[in-house]
Amino acid sequence: MSWGTELWDQFDNLEKHTQWGIDVLEKYIKFVKERTEIELSYAKQLRNLSKKYQPKKNSKEEEEYRYTSTRAFLATLNEMNDYAGQHEVISENMTSLITGELTRYVQELKQERKSHFHDGRKAQQHIETCWKQLEASKRRFERDCKEADRAQQYFEKMDADINVTKADVEKARQQAQLRHQMAEDSKAEYSSTLQKFNSEQHDHYYTHIPNIFQKIQEMEERRIVRIGESMKTFAEVDRQVIPIIGKCLDEITKAAESIDHKNDSQLVIEAFKSGFEPPGDIDFEDFTQPMKRTVSESSLSNSRGDGKSEPKFGGKSKGKLWPFIKKNKLMSLLTSPHQPPPPPPASASPSAVPNGPQSPKQQKEPLSHRFNEFMTSKPKIHCFRSLKRGLSLKLITLNTQVWSLIEGAGPEDFSNLPPEQRRKKLQQKVDELNKDIQKEMDQRDALTKMKDVYIKNPQMGDPASVDHRLAELGQNIEKLRIEVQKFEGWLAEVEGRLPMRTEQARRQSGLYEAQNSSAVNSCAQDRESSPDGSYTEEQSQETEMKVPATDFDDEFDDEEPLPTIGTCKALYTFEGQNEGTISVAEGEMLYVIEEDKGDGWTRIRRNEDEEGYVPTSYVEVYLDKNAKDS
Repeated sequence: MSWGTELWDQFDNLEKHTQWGIDVLEKYIKFVKERTEIELSYAKQLRNLSKKYQPKKNSKEEEEYRYTSTRAFLATLNEMNDYAGQHEVISENMTSLITGELTRYVQELKQERKSHFHDGRKAQQHIETCWKQLEASKRRFERDCKEADRAQQYFEKMDADINVTKADVEKARQQAQLRHQMAEDSKAEYSSTLQKFNSEQHDHYYTHIPNIFQKIQEMEERRIVRIGESMKTFAEVDRQVIPIIGKCLDEITKAAESIDHKNDSQLVIEAFKSGFEPPGDIDFEDFTQPMKRTVSESSLSNSRGDGKSEPKFGGKSKGKLWPFIKKNKLMSLLTSPHQPPPPPPASASPSAVPNGPQSPKQQKEPLSHRFNEFMTSKPKIHCFRSLKRGLSLKLITLNTQVWSLIEGAGPEDFSNLPPEQRRKKLQQKVDELNKDIQKEMDQRDALTKMKDVYIKNPQMGDPASVDHRLAELGQNIEKLRIEVQKFEGWLAEVEGRLPMRTEQARRQSGLYEAQNSSAVNSCAQDRESSPDGSYTEEQSQETEMKVPATDFDDEFDDEEPLPTIGTCKALYTFEGQNEGTISVAEGEMLYVIEEDKGDGWTRIRRNEDEEGYVPTSYVEVYLDKNAKDS
């Protein structure tokens, strides 16, 4: 089966077909290029995805990756990065083994095709020239034969005419012979040209054209084989990375199987265990004995008997002992360490303690004492206002602690943390310092060896040149050891206190419960008790660390504002970010409406609508003389 014999007359169609074959090859090259671009884009997106979810350095996310589930997720991210690398390998191999090779082959193929069809056109032009020569010889022979026939007829006519002279007859005879001779010559030339054309035509259709078409056929078959090999390479490139991709997937599966829910639960305990013990039982308080008051005529029962309206915060529900704080909030207050107001930024006035100390840390007086303090003027209103103040200040204290933790502020010995967390932080600090000491000692040993080498071989360097660095390293090691001893002392103190933390926690919780019980009982002693003898409050489930807004605050919203007892000047700028506080600018003058009760906070007012608490150490207070006397 040969194109030269079967398709000897299909030169134009073969030319179109081979051009179509080259177009197909170029289309396949374009397809592979786009595939490589997709692989690169996919790999880039996978890498960006993996990078997006990688934990950021020196962030809270790094601490989360100690759990087995998050470590498995991190392993998945790393394997996805390797997975993306395999897709990059696919793109590189396809570019080098398919796209580049086929691009060069297409250029060679175009040149070869151009050469073969040039030879074919040249052969066709040659046979067409021979055909034209044959046609010209044939027409010339035909013309000469016709002219010889006309000359013969003319001679015969002249020879039969008696009136024509003998000379004219002889002339006609010679002309007829000449024409006959020319016809014979044309016949011989036509015969020779015909034989030559037939030979050329035979060579053209049986030798030249078949050879050219055979070369074109071989060229086309090589193109077909080459595109088939490229398709195999296309598949092999993918198949080569399948084992590595499979390994990546196996590692992801292995990481998933390594997740240990029990271990993660234990890590949660280690991360958040405070070391405190739950509060003990609440002691029974006997209210059958009359309460001691500073003024015997003033009491909640008398105010109730005078017909004054009673705050409606407990007349609808039953069975709830603490009307202001949810159980979980109460537990958090019991276990949270006390945080004083923030210290001033610098000591700039006589009233400020040097180096910016915190307000004197005094134990908060029981709420019952605060009730008795205000019973003389407005027993019921000041009772609840004092209670609200205590709760608000507790909120401010807690929020201040949270902000200090968020901003990284805190004492060096981590005393603001619960015992268990403090122990872990101190242990971590000791380990870090020991690592720093080891690094410094390694550097010192290396320099010592270098100095010994310099001593033995003075040409290599001056031994005295490393003395300054050795002394510096010795000082650094000594400082680090002092730091280690300091933190180890704190650690030993914490570890020595941990076994005794039960009684301490019980005393703390008992103190807080006593304060809260005194406050509630002082304000609600002469309320009617429920049939089971307990005081109830429905709104306690709807409030967190504050007095219910309905039926309670409404009674006091319409009252007259507290009178001013003096003025104050802001020594520093204070950003009141917590609930109940107010922002002040340095040098601003404001009114004092309630002085510090020992908790480090002073209540001030800017205008009728703006009032709140500021740290006492941030302001300089000027109390009116009349207010002091009263």
